[in-house]
Amino acid sequence: MTSAERYTELVVSGGPRELGRQIGEGARDLVRGFCEVAMQQVNRTLRISRDSAMAVAETSIKLAEGYSHDMVEELRGTAEAAGVSLADLMLLQVRNQLQADEGGCTSFSLASVEGLGRVVAQNWDNDPFLDPYTLVLTRHPTGKPALTTVTQAGLIAYIGFNSEGIGICLNTLPAPSRKFGVPHYFTARGILEADSLEGAVTAVSRAERVIPANIMMTTPQGPANLEVTIDNVYVLRDAGDGIVTHTNHARHPELAAVSSGYPELIQSRPRLARIDQLLEKPAESEWSFEQLQTALCDHENHPQSICRHPNNIPPHGFWETVFSVVIAPEAREMYLTRGTPCDHPFERYRME
Repeated sequence: MTSAERYTELVVSGGPRELGRQIGEGARDLVRGFCEVAMQQVNRTLRISRDSAMAVAETSIKLAEGYSHDMVEELRGTAEAAGVSLADLMLLQVRNQLQADEGGCTSFSLASVEGLGRVVAQNWDNDPFLDPYTLVLTRHPTGKPALTTVTQAGLIAYIGFNSEGIGICLNTLPAPSRKFGVPHYFTARGILEADSLEGAVTAVSRAERVIPANIMMTTPQGPANLEVTIDNVYVLRDAGDGIVTHTNHARHPELAAVSSGYPELIQSRPRLARIDQLLEKPAESEWSFEQLQTALCDHENHPQSICRHPNNIPPHGFWETVFSVVIAPEAREMYLTRGTPCDHPFERYRME
């Protein structure tokens, strides 16, 4: 079912090539549309020629193949069924290698939310231009964990959870990058093929990474956050209080100098202080879903608030909270707004 408040939903199953073919058939218009406008989105914040971008995409195919042949095979199936080239699909995976920033998001992981169990959540602050190409996609790969993601059509993985109890949210971490490496979305998929925090760290560590990233997680071992650079993976855990929070600056002590070398992204530190205040440990043993909603809808320091709306502040005034998501892997469901959470409902999506 699809409405103005819900994203298109698609369920696929099978081996890698068959998964891809079903995605390409079931979301053909979204995949083709996203491929057609990918360079337009890149050039919102950075001027780069299509030839230069496609050269990065072509090189990345080989690097991604070395990381996971199955993932590239899935993209081949999608390309065949959607009627686009593999390089066109790879361009979707490497867009964030061509842009300075991908979004200024606020995320958190909680050990126990009433009625849901472990939860990971975030406001995804980005270009609203991406909304028409977004869907909720459930994959049932042969011999691997099932995974449900909210994603742009054609990406190998994005924000979501798997059947083994791992949930992930993704946001920007300013730090050094390099021109070529395994695209970030492939390591996100690697995490969603894991069954533990240790397996997730291995999935990221074994890649020759090209960009830094922040990955907020819920795992069977509890809340965790990965601050990923091209050289290391730093693991942040809760301090015994069942909560980990993050915005867009490094929190690990070893990364303090790195973080200080970059301009602050959309009031990252004030947003972190605010989310910590809003999610202060409740007197009861568990957080409530209502408390999460209140935090994600917060407008303090507007327009650079947790719930973000368009404004005239350069260079990212066009960014807004495109969706807000609360992921509960133990319940095999997530709650998702299509638009800012202050004025759009949280719709429930289940892994089927």
